[in-house]
Amino acid sequence: MKVISTIADLRAALKVERRTGRTIGLVPTMGYLHIGHLTLVRHSRKSCDVTVASIFVNPTQFGANEDLSTYPRDLERDLKLLEAEGVDYVFTPDVAEIYRPGAETIVETTHLSRILIGRIRPGHFRGVTTVVAKLFNIVQPDRAFFGEKDYQQLAIIRRMVADMDFPVEISGVPTVREEDGLACSSRNALLTPEDRQAAVVLSKALAAAEKQAAGGERSVAAIRKAMLKVLEAEPRGVIEAVDIRDADDLSKVAGKIARPVVVLLTVRFGKVRLIDQRVINTSKAGENA
Repeated sequence: MKVISTIADLRAALKVERRTGRTIGLVPTMGYLHIGHLTLVRHSRKSCDVTVASIFVNPTQFGANEDLSTYPRDLERDLKLLEAEGVDYVFTPDVAEIYRPGAETIVETTHLSRILIGRIRPGHFRGVTTVVAKLFNIVQPDRAFFGEKDYQQLAIIRRMVADMDFPVEISGVPTVREEDGLACSSRNALLTPEDRQAAVVLSKALAAAEKQAAGGERSVAAIRKAMLKVLEAEPRGVIEAVDIRDADDLSKVAGKIARPVVVLLTVRFGKVRLIDQRVINTSKAGENA
């Protein structure tokens, strides 16, 4: 495994790989890796000849009062994990390498980035799309791998790739969960023991939504009410958003559910904001009822 910190050196190394016709997979991360990240790596290694993982805590996707300074970091640990998974290259640039002095160009989806989490965290997705666009230009991967837990982010990246004609296939990988159902996240490490235990309420609320749909419920209001009942029973969680959106384009869904939807939760525990999601396919739910 080669660890590379400059754009020029990474491009030179990958140019050699392309000459032999090898396919390249990219797994962008902000480090402090967990099993969810490693699952993305495994998908890349299974479908691509060369796997590149990036570790970069991107400052432009953090707001003024958000957790950039406290975001967990452990590069030495991360590199050991990636080496054990058989990653070929790890890109570890510093901020000045990615954002050079005087840089003023941004990449932004003008609608998808401003709804849902984008309303709670203005500018967050602009930072995400800008850095991902840069990584696509630097690495020039054939495929890039993202977790479905960050469902809105995945939808935004797919929109950006389509709009900007990036020659890269985006692969969404199902959410990886801990034994008690909590979605794996680097931010879980910031939770107090009490909040960590309480955070399981997110997956319980999603299960309640799924149970409603499986029982034949199609009312958006009724399914949302069922989730809120579960969430409100946990006093440690501050509910920031409970949304039911079209699973394809994240448009609003009202009245009765007639096609697949995604349920999106945002709940804060202390200063730690957690998100989770579940896609509900009503036709399959009806078959299982």
